[in-house]
Amino acid sequence: MRKKIVIGTRSSKLALWQAEYIADCLRKQYEGIEVELEHIMTRGDKILDVPLAKIGGKGLFTKELEVAMIENRIDLAVHSLKDMPTVLPEGLALTTITKRLDCGDALVSPKYQTLENLPKGAKVGTSSLRRKAQLLNIRPDLDIHNLRGNVNTRLRKLEEENFDAIVLAVAGLKRLGFGDKITQIIPRKYCLPAVGQGALAIETRADDEEIKNMLSFLYDDKTADATIAERAFLAQVEGGCQVPVGVYGEVNEDNTLTVEAVIGSLDGKTIIRDKVTGKRENASELGEDLAKKILANGGLEIMQSLGLCINK
Repeated sequence: MRKKIVIGTRSSKLALWQAEYIADCLRKQYEGIEVELEHIMTRGDKILDVPLAKIGGKGLFTKELEVAMIENRIDLAVHSLKDMPTVLPEGLALTTITKRLDCGDALVSPKYQTLENLPKGAKVGTSSLRRKAQLLNIRPDLDIHNLRGNVNTRLRKLEEENFDAIVLAVAGLKRLGFGDKITQIIPRKYCLPAVGQGALAIETRADDEEIKNMLSFLYDDKTADATIAERAFLAQVEGGCQVPVGVYGEVNEDNTLTVEAVIGSLDGKTIIRDKVTGKRENASELGEDLAKKILANGGLEIMQSLGLCINK
């Protein structure tokens, strides 16, 4: 058994919480093991004044960590699964997906309790095309502004820049102890989450069997199957672009898997939403089939009209 493990992590408070959580789990599981954190800055951390959709490219928050792994400077990297590209560099593997925390989106507002209660023309902050499209679909009057930065920065901007509300991931707020800031968890009927939202992903070298075996106790099979379907959906629709896409997979009581997804226009006027249910072992196929269905029913036209994607 490995006596020392080096975990690569971004330096934001949320990224450090996630890495420390995995480090603590390893320390509890393997008595006497030494776990060290290596702080690495990614391109996504450096560019904070431009919307993510305009930066483009895959791996904004993962590439530098992956380089460190390939160069054997770290043993593993802890990511928010939603930040992980669907295709990984050669020699690396998505080894472990942890049990998902709440996957929802949170409305945070100093004055208003729900999305419905926001006044006409309310100023709302989010950096996500997915959230923007879905929120405008139900509230086309909202004045949505780009909001970048870590969780603490966004909460500060809520007051400093006079937002009526901002929208953040529930999981990030709860992990950092800001659960009391949540005024509403936006219902999924209004806003489907990002792929993998709420789950942590652990990436390793593909041939490092010792580390992979040591991480196996953290693997959650229900979350893994659900997010395999979600990532298969995204792989079918993304084409190297930032697309306003929401998707959520869930294992049902009868052990089947339901996947629901949405593609929306940025102005929220057109939303294509559908779902499929099937066997858990067919998770990838379910995600792919749903993507093809939504693309055929108008999703492809939305993406092409936005100039966001290559032809499928």
